[in-house]
Amino acid sequence: MDWRERIIIDPEILVGRPLIKGTRIAVEFVIDLLARGWTAEQIIKEYDHLSIEDIHACLAYAGNW
Repeated sequence: MDWRERIIIDPEILVGRPLIKGTRIAVEFVIDLLARGWTAEQIIKEYDHLSIEDIHACLAYAGNW
């Protein structure tokens, strides 16, 4: 999967932080949740407009920093 299909950077939204397309959820936020021990399933349950593909895209993006 190419993270560019799901992650955007728009200077007009969240001061240009990378975020999941169609949301105002920053990649940094998802990575932080995972680092705190949240599972992908917990994130999707809490933020039901996200998908497992969105979470994978966040991880792929973070891996390219």
